[in-house]
Amino acid sequence: MRPSFRFLALAALLTVHGSLITETQAQTPKTYTSSEILLGLKKLNVLGSVLYIAAHPDDENTRLIAYMANERLLETGYLSCTRGDGGQNLIGPELREGLGVIRTQELLAARRLDGGQQFFTRANDFGFSKTAEETFKIWDKEQVLADMVWVIRQRRPDVCITRFPPDARAGHGHHTASAMLAIEAFDAAGDPKRFPEQLKYVQAWQPKRLFWNTGSFFVKPGEDMSGYLKLDAGGYNPLLGQSYGEIAARSRSNHRSQGFGSAATRGEALEYFQPLKGEKAQKDPFEGVDMSWKRLGSEGVAIGKLVEGVIRKFDASNPSASVADLLEVRKKMDTWGGLYGTKGRTERPGYGWIQSKQQQVDALIRACLGLHMEATAEAATSAQGESVNIALQFLNRSRVSVSIIRAWTDGIYNEPPSTRICSQSSLSRQSWSCR
Repeated sequence: MRPSFRFLALAALLTVHGSLITETQAQTPKTYTSSEILLGLKKLNVLGSVLYIAAHPDDENTRLIAYMANERLLETGYLSCTRGDGGQNLIGPELREGLGVIRTQELLAARRLDGGQQFFTRANDFGFSKTAEETFKIWDKEQVLADMVWVIRQRRPDVCITRFPPDARAGHGHHTASAMLAIEAFDAAGDPKRFPEQLKYVQAWQPKRLFWNTGSFFVKPGEDMSGYLKLDAGGYNPLLGQSYGEIAARSRSNHRSQGFGSAATRGEALEYFQPLKGEKAQKDPFEGVDMSWKRLGSEGVAIGKLVEGVIRKFDASNPSASVADLLEVRKKMDTWGGLYGTKGRTERPGYGWIQSKQQQVDALIRACLGLHMEATAEAATSAQGESVNIALQFLNRSRVSVSIIRAWTDGIYNEPPSTRICSQSSLSRQSWSCR
Protein backbone atom coordinates (compact mmCIF):
# COMPACT_ATOMS: atom_id res chain seq x y z
CA MET A 1 0.00 0.00 0.00
CA ARG A 2 1.36 3.38 -0.97
CA PRO A 3 2.28 5.53 2.05
CA SER A 4 0.73 8.98 2.29
CA PHE A 5 2.12 12.08 3.97
CA ARG A 6 -0.25 13.53 6.54
CA PHE A 7 0.13 17.04 7.92
CA LEU A 8 -0.80 16.89 11.58
CA ALA A 9 -3.06 19.62 12.90
CA LEU A 10 -4.40 19.79 16.45
CA ALA A 11 -7.53 21.63 17.50
CA ALA A 12 -9.26 21.74 20.83
CA LEU A 13 -12.41 23.21 22.30
CA LEU A 14 -11.74 24.66 25.73
CA THR A 15 -13.73 26.37 28.43
CA VAL A 16 -12.33 29.21 30.51
CA HIS A 17 -14.75 30.33 33.21
CA GLY A 18 -17.59 28.87 31.17
CA SER A 19 -16.63 30.50 27.87
CA LEU A 20 -15.78 28.43 24.79
CA ILE A 21 -12.39 29.09 23.25
CA THR A 22 -11.10 27.28 20.16
CA GLU A 23 -7.38 26.61 19.76
CA THR A 24 -5.94 25.36 16.47
CA GLN A 25 -2.31 24.57 15.73
CA ALA A 26 -0.85 23.44 12.43
CA GLN A 27 2.74 23.91 13.57
CA THR A 28 4.62 25.25 16.57
CA PRO A 29 2.73 28.39 17.58
CA LYS A 30 4.22 31.75 18.36
CA THR A 31 4.76 32.50 22.03
CA TYR A 32 4.09 36.00 23.35
CA THR A 33 5.89 38.21 25.83
CA SER A 34 3.88 40.58 28.01
CA SER A 35 4.83 43.51 25.77
CA GLU A 36 3.55 41.62 22.71
CA ILE A 37 0.30 40.88 24.53
CA LEU A 38 -0.07 44.60 25.27
CA LEU A 39 0.54 45.37 21.61
CA GLY A 40 -2.15 42.82 20.75
CA LEU A 41 -4.59 44.48 23.14
CA LYS A 42 -3.97 47.84 21.48
CA LYS A 43 -4.48 46.25 18.08
CA LEU A 44 -7.79 44.85 19.33
CA ASN A 45 -9.05 48.43 19.55
CA VAL A 46 -8.22 49.28 15.91
CA LEU A 47 -10.65 48.38 13.13
CA GLY A 48 -8.66 49.11 10.00
CA SER A 49 -7.36 46.87 7.24
CA VAL A 50 -4.83 47.06 4.40
CA LEU A 51 -4.03 44.52 1.67
CA TYR A 52 -0.67 44.45 -0.13
CA ILE A 53 -0.72 42.77 -3.56
CA ALA A 54 2.12 41.37 -5.69
CA ALA A 55 3.03 38.34 -7.80
CA HIS A 56 5.46 36.08 -5.92
CA PRO A 57 6.84 35.16 -2.52
CA ASP A 58 9.61 37.72 -1.73
CA ASP A 59 7.90 40.49 -3.76
CA GLU A 60 6.31 41.98 -0.65
CA ASN A 61 7.59 45.09 1.12
CA THR A 62 8.24 43.59 4.56
CA ARG A 63 9.10 46.96 6.10
CA LEU A 64 5.77 48.46 5.09
CA ILE A 65 3.93 45.34 6.26
CA ALA A 66 5.72 45.48 9.62
CA TYR A 67 4.89 49.18 9.93
CA MET A 68 1.21 48.75 9.07
CA ALA A 69 0.77 45.75 11.38
CA ASN A 70 2.71 47.00 14.40
CA GLU A 71 2.68 50.81 14.24
CA ARG A 72 -0.71 51.51 12.66
CA LEU A 73 -2.06 48.31 14.27
CA LEU A 74 -4.00 47.40 11.14
CA GLU A 75 -5.08 43.99 9.94
CA THR A 76 -2.36 43.70 7.31
CA GLY A 77 -2.40 41.10 4.56
CA TYR A 78 -0.09 40.13 1.73
CA LEU A 79 -1.74 38.58 -1.31
CA SER A 80 0.79 36.70 -3.45
CA CYS A 81 -0.70 35.67 -6.78
CA THR A 82 1.60 32.62 -6.95
CA ARG A 83 3.40 30.33 -4.53
CA GLY A 84 6.74 30.80 -6.27
CA ASP A 85 7.00 27.27 -7.68
CA GLY A 86 8.56 28.55 -10.93
CA GLY A 87 11.62 30.03 -9.21
CA GLN A 88 15.02 28.71 -8.26
CA ASN A 89 15.96 26.79 -5.13
CA LEU A 90 19.31 27.53 -3.50
CA ILE A 91 18.83 25.26 -0.48
CA GLY A 92 17.83 21.92 -1.99
CA PRO A 93 16.77 19.90 -5.04
CA GLU A 94 13.03 20.63 -4.83
CA LEU A 95 11.49 22.34 -7.84
CA ARG A 96 7.97 23.07 -9.13
CA GLU A 97 5.35 21.81 -6.63
CA GLY A 98 7.95 20.90 -4.01
CA LEU A 99 9.48 24.36 -4.25
CA GLY A 100 6.00 25.88 -4.03
CA VAL A 101 5.54 24.15 -0.67
CA ILE A 102 8.89 25.48 0.57
CA ARG A 103 8.22 29.04 -0.55
CA THR A 104 4.72 28.95 0.93
CA GLN A 105 6.23 28.05 4.29
CA GLU A 106 8.85 30.77 3.91
CA LEU A 107 6.07 33.32 3.42
CA LEU A 108 4.18 32.04 6.46
CA ALA A 109 7.37 32.26 8.55
CA ALA A 110 7.90 35.83 7.33
CA ARG A 111 4.37 36.82 8.34
CA ARG A 112 4.83 35.36 11.82
CA LEU A 113 7.70 37.81 12.27
CA ASP A 114 6.29 40.98 10.69
CA GLY A 115 2.70 40.58 11.94
CA GLY A 116 0.98 40.25 8.57
CA GLN A 117 -1.41 37.63 7.25
CA GLN A 118 -0.79 35.59 4.12
CA PHE A 119 -3.12 34.96 1.16
CA PHE A 120 -2.76 33.40 -2.31
CA THR A 121 -4.54 33.00 -5.62
CA ARG A 122 -4.38 29.94 -7.88
CA ALA A 123 -2.03 31.58 -10.40
CA ASN A 124 0.71 29.31 -11.71
CA ASP A 125 4.29 30.55 -11.40
CA PHE A 126 5.78 29.29 -14.66
CA GLY A 127 9.07 31.18 -14.51
CA PHE A 128 10.06 34.42 -16.16
CA SER A 129 7.47 36.07 -18.40
CA LYS A 130 8.25 39.02 -20.66
CA THR A 131 4.79 40.57 -20.74
CA ALA A 132 1.43 40.52 -19.00
CA GLU A 133 -0.13 39.33 -22.26
CA GLU A 134 2.10 36.26 -22.19
CA THR A 135 1.27 35.73 -18.53
CA PHE A 136 -2.46 35.74 -19.17
CA LYS A 137 -2.02 33.05 -21.82
CA ILE A 138 -0.90 30.74 -18.99
CA TRP A 139 -2.91 32.06 -16.08
CA ASP A 140 -6.67 31.67 -16.10
CA LYS A 141 -7.26 35.41 -15.75
CA GLU A 142 -10.89 35.17 -14.61
CA GLN A 143 -10.00 32.53 -12.04
CA VAL A 144 -7.13 34.56 -10.59
CA LEU A 145 -9.27 37.69 -10.64
CA ALA A 146 -12.05 35.84 -8.81
CA ASP A 147 -9.53 34.72 -6.16
CA MET A 148 -8.32 38.29 -5.69
CA VAL A 149 -11.90 39.61 -5.46
CA TRP A 150 -12.70 36.89 -2.92
CA VAL A 151 -9.82 37.94 -0.65
CA ILE A 152 -10.85 41.61 -0.89
CA ARG A 153 -14.48 40.80 -0.10
CA GLN A 154 -13.56 38.41 2.68
CA ARG A 155 -10.92 40.61 4.36
CA ARG A 156 -12.60 43.95 3.51
CA PRO A 157 -9.45 46.13 3.32
CA ASP A 158 -9.90 49.89 3.60
CA VAL A 159 -6.85 50.40 1.37
CA CYS A 160 -5.16 48.17 -1.22
CA ILE A 161 -1.54 48.62 -2.28
CA THR A 162 0.30 47.10 -5.24
CA ARG A 163 4.03 46.47 -5.29
CA PHE A 164 4.35 46.98 -9.02
CA PRO A 165 3.05 49.37 -11.68
CA PRO A 166 0.60 48.04 -14.29
CA ASP A 167 3.07 48.44 -17.16
CA ALA A 168 6.47 47.34 -18.45
CA ARG A 169 8.31 49.16 -15.64
CA ALA A 170 7.41 46.19 -13.44
CA GLY A 171 10.13 44.21 -15.25
CA HIS A 172 8.31 40.85 -15.25
CA GLY A 173 5.04 39.81 -16.85
CA HIS A 174 3.79 38.34 -13.58
CA HIS A 175 4.55 41.60 -11.79
CA THR A 176 2.69 43.67 -14.36
CA ALA A 177 -0.24 41.22 -14.38
CA SER A 178 -0.57 41.36 -10.57
CA ALA A 179 -1.00 45.15 -10.71
CA MET A 180 -3.43 44.99 -13.63
CA LEU A 181 -5.52 42.44 -11.78
CA ALA A 182 -5.47 44.56 -8.61
CA ILE A 183 -6.88 47.53 -10.52
CA GLU A 184 -9.64 45.40 -12.00
CA ALA A 185 -10.35 43.66 -8.68
CA PHE A 186 -10.65 47.02 -6.91
CA ASP A 187 -13.78 47.76 -8.95
CA ALA A 188 -15.07 44.18 -9.28
CA ALA A 189 -15.07 43.55 -5.51
CA GLY A 190 -17.64 46.30 -5.03
CA ASP A 191 -19.83 45.21 -7.94
CA PRO A 192 -22.43 42.60 -6.94
CA LYS A 193 -22.78 41.60 -10.59
CA ARG A 194 -19.17 40.35 -10.65
CA PHE A 195 -18.68 36.87 -9.25
CA PRO A 196 -22.17 36.79 -7.67
CA GLU A 197 -21.66 33.19 -6.49
CA GLN A 198 -19.35 34.59 -3.79
CA LEU A 199 -22.17 36.63 -2.28
CA LYS A 200 -23.60 33.53 -0.62
CA TYR A 201 -20.73 33.86 1.82
CA VAL A 202 -19.49 37.47 1.70
CA GLN A 203 -20.75 40.93 0.87
CA ALA A 204 -19.54 43.06 -2.01
CA TRP A 205 -16.85 45.40 -0.70
CA GLN A 206 -15.38 48.57 -2.14
CA PRO A 207 -11.99 49.61 -0.71
CA LYS A 208 -11.54 53.33 -0.29
CA ARG A 209 -8.27 53.63 -2.23
CA LEU A 210 -5.75 51.73 -4.34
CA PHE A 211 -2.09 52.82 -4.38
CA TRP A 212 1.09 51.78 -6.10
CA ASN A 213 3.93 51.59 -3.55
CA THR A 214 6.64 53.11 -5.76
CA GLY A 215 10.26 53.88 -4.94
CA SER A 216 13.85 53.75 -6.10
CA PHE A 217 13.29 50.58 -8.14
CA PHE A 218 10.89 52.34 -10.48
CA VAL A 219 11.83 56.04 -10.65
CA LYS A 220 14.63 57.70 -12.55
CA PRO A 221 17.56 59.19 -10.59
CA GLY A 222 16.71 62.73 -9.55
CA GLU A 223 13.01 62.34 -10.33
CA ASP A 224 10.79 64.70 -8.32
CA MET A 225 8.86 62.65 -5.74
CA SER A 226 7.07 65.60 -4.13
CA GLY A 227 3.82 64.76 -5.90
CA TYR A 228 3.58 61.33 -4.27
CA LEU A 229 1.93 60.59 -0.93
CA LYS A 230 4.61 59.51 1.53
CA LEU A 231 5.04 58.17 5.05
CA ASP A 232 8.00 57.23 7.24
CA ALA A 233 8.01 53.48 7.89
CA GLY A 234 11.36 53.49 9.67
CA GLY A 235 10.11 54.05 13.20
CA TYR A 236 11.02 52.16 16.36
CA ASN A 237 8.56 50.09 18.38
CA PRO A 238 9.51 50.07 22.08
CA LEU A 239 7.15 47.18 22.87
CA LEU A 240 8.99 45.00 20.35
CA GLY A 241 12.41 46.52 20.93
CA GLN A 242 13.05 46.84 17.20
CA SER A 243 12.67 49.28 14.34
CA TYR A 244 10.42 48.28 11.47
CA GLY A 245 13.53 48.04 9.29
CA GLU A 246 14.97 45.50 11.73
CA ILE A 247 11.74 43.49 11.80
CA ALA A 248 11.58 43.62 8.00
CA ALA A 249 15.13 42.27 7.64
CA ARG A 250 14.37 39.28 9.85
CA SER A 251 11.12 38.68 7.99
CA ARG A 252 12.64 38.93 4.52
CA SER A 253 15.57 36.70 5.46
CA ASN A 254 13.11 33.80 5.69
CA HIS A 255 13.16 33.61 1.87
CA ARG A 256 16.13 31.27 2.07
CA SER A 257 15.40 29.26 -1.06
CA GLN A 258 15.95 32.50 -2.98
CA GLY A 259 19.22 33.23 -1.18
CA PHE A 260 17.84 36.26 0.65
CA GLY A 261 19.57 37.62 3.69
CA SER A 262 18.64 41.22 4.39
CA ALA A 263 20.59 43.67 6.53
CA ALA A 264 18.68 45.57 9.18
CA THR A 265 18.03 49.27 8.66
CA ARG A 266 17.31 51.95 11.23
CA GLY A 267 16.16 55.52 11.09
CA GLU A 268 13.98 57.32 8.57
CA ALA A 269 12.63 55.17 5.72
CA LEU A 270 10.22 56.96 3.39
CA GLU A 271 7.63 54.98 1.46
CA TYR A 272 5.95 56.59 -1.56
CA PHE A 273 2.45 55.99 -2.89
CA GLN A 274 0.98 56.85 -6.25
CA PRO A 275 -2.85 56.82 -6.34
CA LEU A 276 -4.36 54.41 -8.86
CA LYS A 277 -8.04 54.23 -7.89
CA GLY A 278 -10.53 55.58 -5.37
CA GLU A 279 -10.83 58.73 -3.29
CA LYS A 280 -7.90 61.13 -3.23
CA ALA A 281 -5.87 61.55 -0.06
CA GLN A 282 -3.80 64.62 0.84
CA LYS A 283 -1.50 63.45 3.62
CA ASP A 284 -2.25 59.88 4.70
CA PRO A 285 -3.37 56.72 2.87
CA PHE A 286 -6.14 56.21 5.43
CA GLU A 287 -7.68 59.66 5.45
CA GLY A 288 -11.41 59.52 6.15
CA VAL A 289 -11.35 55.92 7.40
CA ASP A 290 -12.90 55.42 10.83
CA MET A 291 -10.69 52.84 12.51
CA SER A 292 -12.49 52.85 15.85
CA TRP A 293 -15.28 50.62 17.12
CA LYS A 294 -17.66 53.43 16.13
CA ARG A 295 -17.79 51.92 12.65
CA LEU A 296 -19.97 49.17 14.19
CA GLY A 297 -22.41 51.59 15.83
CA SER A 298 -23.35 51.92 19.49
CA GLU A 299 -22.78 48.22 20.22
CA GLY A 300 -19.29 48.58 18.81
CA VAL A 301 -18.61 51.61 21.00
CA ALA A 302 -19.52 49.54 24.05
CA ILE A 303 -17.03 46.85 23.03
CA GLY A 304 -14.35 49.48 22.51
CA LYS A 305 -14.86 50.81 26.04
CA LEU A 306 -14.41 47.31 27.46
CA VAL A 307 -11.17 46.88 25.51
CA GLU A 308 -9.91 50.25 26.77
CA GLY A 309 -10.50 48.98 30.31
CA VAL A 310 -8.47 45.82 29.67
CA ILE A 311 -5.59 47.89 28.28
CA ARG A 312 -5.71 50.30 31.23
CA LYS A 313 -5.60 47.51 33.84
CA PHE A 314 -3.11 45.24 32.07
CA ASP A 315 -0.41 43.95 34.44
CA ALA A 316 2.71 42.92 32.52
CA SER A 317 3.91 40.80 35.45
CA ASN A 318 0.61 38.89 35.60
CA PRO A 319 -1.10 38.74 32.16
CA SER A 320 -3.55 36.07 33.34
CA ALA A 321 -5.23 38.74 35.48
CA SER A 322 -6.67 40.11 32.22
CA VAL A 323 -8.39 36.85 31.25
CA ALA A 324 -11.66 37.58 33.07
CA ASP A 325 -12.02 40.99 31.42
CA LEU A 326 -11.11 39.57 28.01
CA LEU A 327 -13.86 36.98 28.44
CA GLU A 328 -16.31 39.82 29.04
CA VAL A 329 -15.12 41.41 25.80
CA ARG A 330 -15.62 38.06 24.04
CA LYS A 331 -19.16 37.69 25.41
CA LYS A 332 -20.04 41.19 24.24
CA MET A 333 -18.78 40.32 20.77
CA ASP A 334 -20.78 37.10 20.79
CA THR A 335 -23.92 39.05 21.67
CA TRP A 336 -23.30 41.47 18.79
CA GLY A 337 -22.61 38.85 16.14
CA GLY A 338 -24.63 35.87 17.33
CA LEU A 339 -22.46 33.17 18.87
CA TYR A 340 -22.53 30.74 15.96
CA GLY A 341 -24.30 32.83 13.32
CA THR A 342 -23.77 31.57 9.78
CA LYS A 343 -25.53 34.37 7.88
CA GLY A 344 -24.07 37.36 9.68
CA ARG A 345 -21.29 38.02 7.17
CA THR A 346 -23.75 38.40 4.30
CA GLU A 347 -26.62 40.02 6.18
CA ARG A 348 -25.07 42.27 8.81
CA PRO A 349 -22.49 44.97 8.03
CA GLY A 350 -19.45 44.73 10.27
CA TYR A 351 -19.91 41.03 11.04
CA GLY A 352 -16.55 40.27 9.45
CA TRP A 353 -14.86 42.60 11.92
CA ILE A 354 -16.56 40.82 14.82
CA GLN A 355 -15.32 37.45 13.60
CA SER A 356 -11.78 38.77 13.16
CA LYS A 357 -11.76 40.38 16.61
CA GLN A 358 -13.18 37.23 18.22
CA GLN A 359 -10.16 35.34 16.87
CA GLN A 360 -7.83 38.03 18.21
CA VAL A 361 -9.46 37.86 21.65
CA ASP A 362 -9.12 34.07 21.73
CA ALA A 363 -5.43 34.35 20.83
CA LEU A 364 -4.90 36.95 23.56
CA ILE A 365 -6.65 34.77 26.14
CA ARG A 366 -4.42 31.83 25.23
CA ALA A 367 -1.35 34.07 25.42
CA CYS A 368 -2.37 35.43 28.84
CA LEU A 369 -2.84 31.85 30.08
CA GLY A 370 0.54 30.75 28.77
CA LEU A 371 -1.43 27.88 27.21
CA HIS A 372 0.66 25.24 25.44
CA MET A 373 -0.77 22.53 23.19
CA GLU A 374 1.23 20.03 21.20
CA ALA A 375 0.49 16.95 19.08
CA THR A 376 3.16 14.37 18.32
CA ALA A 377 2.53 11.51 15.89
CA GLU A 378 4.36 8.20 16.39
CA ALA A 379 5.16 8.00 12.67
CA ALA A 380 5.87 10.57 9.98
CA THR A 381 3.76 8.80 7.34
CA SER A 382 0.85 6.39 7.19
CA ALA A 383 -1.11 4.45 4.59
CA GLN A 384 -4.81 5.01 4.13
CA GLY A 385 -6.76 3.00 6.71
CA GLU A 386 -3.87 2.66 9.17
CA SER A 387 -4.15 3.85 12.77
CA VAL A 388 -1.62 6.34 14.06
CA ASN A 389 -1.17 7.05 17.74
CA ILE A 390 -0.96 10.75 18.48
CA ALA A 391 0.21 12.04 21.84
CA LEU A 392 -1.60 15.24 22.80
CA GLN A 393 -0.06 17.47 25.43
CA PHE A 394 -1.85 20.34 27.16
CA LEU A 395 -0.30 22.75 29.64
CA ASN A 396 -1.98 25.69 31.36
CA ARG A 397 0.71 27.87 32.95
CA SER A 398 -1.59 30.13 34.94
CA ARG A 399 -3.89 29.99 37.96
CA VAL A 400 -7.01 30.37 35.83
CA SER A 401 -9.20 27.26 35.59
CA VAL A 402 -9.30 25.77 32.08
CA SER A 403 -11.07 22.60 30.92
CA ILE A 404 -10.78 20.56 27.73
CA ILE A 405 -14.16 19.84 26.19
CA ARG A 406 -12.97 18.12 23.03
CA ALA A 407 -9.78 17.64 21.05
CA TRP A 408 -9.44 16.45 17.48
CA THR A 409 -6.78 15.83 14.89
CA ASP A 410 -7.16 15.73 11.13
CA GLY A 411 -10.90 16.28 11.47
CA ILE A 412 -11.46 13.22 13.68
CA TYR A 413 -13.05 13.90 17.07
CA ASN A 414 -11.62 12.28 20.19
CA GLU A 415 -13.25 12.55 23.58
CA PRO A 416 -10.55 12.84 26.26
CA PRO A 417 -10.78 10.48 29.24
CA SER A 418 -10.20 13.49 31.50
CA THR A 419 -11.42 17.05 30.90
CA ARG A 420 -9.16 18.75 33.46
CA ILE A 421 -6.19 20.49 31.92
CA CYS A 422 -2.90 20.23 33.80
CA SER A 423 -1.78 22.96 36.17
CA GLN A 424 1.65 24.55 36.23
CA SER A 425 2.89 21.98 38.74
CA SER A 426 1.82 18.93 36.75
CA LEU A 427 1.72 17.86 33.13
CA SER A 428 -1.04 15.78 31.53
CA ARG A 429 -0.10 13.70 28.50
CA GLN A 430 -2.85 11.70 26.81
CA SER A 431 -2.44 9.42 23.81
CA TRP A 432 -5.39 8.51 21.59
CA SER A 433 -5.67 6.55 18.42
CA CYS A 434 -7.28 8.09 15.37
CA ARG A 435 -7.45 7.24 11.68
